[in-house]
Amino acid sequence: MARSRSGTRNSRGPRKPPRRPGDSGEATVKTLDPTERGAIEIPASITVKELADLVGVNPADVIRELIKSGIFANINQVIDRDTASLVTSDLGYEVAEAKPVEAAESNGAAPSQAATKEVLYEEDDAADLQPRAPIVTVMGHVDHGKTSLLDAIRSTTVAAGERGGITQHIGASEVTHDKRRIVFLDTPGHEAFTQMRARGAKVTDIAVIVVAADDGVMPQTLEAIDHARAARVPIVVALNKIDKADANPDRVKTELSEHGVVIEEYGGDVPLVPVSARMGTGIKDLLETILVTSDALVDPKANPKRPAIGTVVEAELDKGRGAVATILVQTGTLRVGDIVVVGDTYGRVRALENGAGQRVAKAGPASAVVLLGLAEVPAAGDVLRAVPDEKTARGMIDVRKAAVSARPEGSGRATLEDLYRQIQAGQTKELRVIIKADVQGSLGAIQHALEQIQSDEVRINVLHEGTGDISDNDIQLASASDAVVIGFNTKIDAATRRTAESEGVDVRLYDIIYRLTEEMQAALNGMLEPEEVTVTEGRAEVRQLFKVGKTQVIAGCSVTEGRIVRGGARVYRGGKLLVEEDRIESLRRFRDDVREVATGFECGISLVTFQDFQEGDIIECFTRQMVSRVVQG
Repeated sequence: MARSRSGTRNSRGPRKPPRRPGDSGEATVKTLDPTERGAIEIPASITVKELADLVGVNPADVIRELIKSGIFANINQVIDRDTASLVTSDLGYEVAEAKPVEAAESNGAAPSQAATKEVLYEEDDAADLQPRAPIVTVMGHVDHGKTSLLDAIRSTTVAAGERGGITQHIGASEVTHDKRRIVFLDTPGHEAFTQMRARGAKVTDIAVIVVAADDGVMPQTLEAIDHARAARVPIVVALNKIDKADANPDRVKTELSEHGVVIEEYGGDVPLVPVSARMGTGIKDLLETILVTSDALVDPKANPKRPAIGTVVEAELDKGRGAVATILVQTGTLRVGDIVVVGDTYGRVRALENGAGQRVAKAGPASAVVLLGLAEVPAAGDVLRAVPDEKTARGMIDVRKAAVSARPEGSGRATLEDLYRQIQAGQTKELRVIIKADVQGSLGAIQHALEQIQSDEVRINVLHEGTGDISDNDIQLASASDAVVIGFNTKIDAATRRTAESEGVDVRLYDIIYRLTEEMQAALNGMLEPEEVTVTEGRAEVRQLFKVGKTQVIAGCSVTEGRIVRGGARVYRGGKLLVEEDRIESLRRFRDDVREVATGFECGISLVTFQDFQEGDIIECFTRQMVSRVVQG
């Protein structure tokens, strides 16, 4: 029987109590009988010694159970709740259900590792949630005016080198419109945007895609759109440079529609706002549109009273100040003096600075601050979580590092083999791909070929397509979206391949289209649930009846077609179905039980329920089999 790590009482029931004190030379510990002990509450992380004290057993007993599970730990080793629950259950004690993360934190326990991967607003009661400012990422093609637009929004000229309202670049800017705050992420480009998502940080509420009216939709524009779609965030199009003489807004709108971005003017749901960053035209309309989109589609809320959760926007090592990280607080309130865990490091908040470089005592939801006090420099996209004390922080770091070291080699997040496993677990019904080809014509041919192998149940979802070599940006998008990268008549350099290997992204290269489509067809076939079919195995005619005991009747039969096997059975009389479904209870040749009887041989058949046979009846046997299905091209 497989062991359960669910934290509930072991199904085998209480075992014999662990060895009593005095059985060996170990220190005497008062071991409690499981029947005398109620359910034991276990925190998210705990040392072996603490677990032994909590349960009331010798530490050696805990270590012995860990060794049985393949974990070699010393008395001071930190283990996670699941492991501790298994050990406690195997020792014969009942484990209490895990508390919600919020409750666990209030008692000084660390949140589980899974809870640190995402910002979980569900942890809070609805009554505690308050509206917060929307967080906006600005993306688009190079030279289309992203920075200039942000400058216009902030009414500064940072791009020209002058020090304006934001005197330090801290990775995020706050503006106020109609007495409401909006937070803009200054992180350049969709690469950083996707790196955050790849690390599990869902930061952005709305994506503003900047398109130059005189240049139109460009490759990086499409990449930005694909990244926003993959993140499932609403899009607002900022049509920039409308003041230029060669601006052609209608052409841009048409190009957007051709790539699936249908603006509201054309009957779609994507707002488009004409702006001129240089002239300051349309900025207020853009801010108003962002707020309307936020209210209608996002409705961002947070609980300012809880311990802070945030995300690292950027970080660096400052020679004078040590590790410096810009933190975007998403829920809760971050205060000076808090103990925080950030990625694989932790520390006490020594100081917080706002965007103007001023020291502040705290930062609430949707606030960007510079944090000083971490032991090491974290990575962009790492999640910050305030914890009760340093012991909890160290325990969380140990658990995370142990989880990373215990991860099976080759357990990448986006190989076809992994997708097969997800399919078997019912986790996905689409194959997400990123396509890079040598020329635009190849992309069209590939798209057409892939469209021929779609079905209503499973499909290929092309997150992004483009021409040229496979880049780091393609790998980052695949990593964040659990996608497979397909290259056709293109290549991937050594550095990008190393990135793919480290991120666990599957890269498939082809030079013949039919080989590409064959492999994709095989992947989709694997996604289809197998179909149960009824297979008729054979028929036998009843020639004679034998009564055994008081009730059982055995039909002496001659196999007229196929073979008779143990399985389901139907009975026909006079050409009409008499018994729709029964089962063969016994199948005999003379005195021997047999598995099957072939055509032309005689046998004795008895069914589980039906006994009222007559000579001339036809017994039809059948089996049910699971048959793989194929996507119809």
